[in-house]
Amino acid sequence: MDVLERIGEQVKTNPVVIYMKGTPQFPQCGFSMRASAALQECGVPFAYVNVLQDPEIFENLPRYADWPTFPQIYIDGELVGGCDITLELHESGQLKSMMEEAASKSA
Repeated sequence: MDVLERIGEQVKTNPVVIYMKGTPQFPQCGFSMRASAALQECGVPFAYVNVLQDPEIFENLPRYADWPTFPQIYIDGELVGGCDITLELHESGQLKSMMEEAASKSA
């Protein structure tokens, strides 16, 4: 399977997925740490992909949705954005409702 197909599969099969440097428990950069913490605070399960463990994804994810930086957060198959957008959505309360809605569709 081509790497862009793998990414597409991950994005479509997980209601919420974050592509990040490290893991939510051991983030490897400040942006990934803050974005994953915002997701965790919502209390809705989410998937993650450690881009440092998968060089193919690290190199090609920016092409998938034309977003050049990490982390990248996808909810319900759509790119939400990176750290700043995720934090803004979290502060407004929208992030939790978006995550809950996406999770309910896959249940």
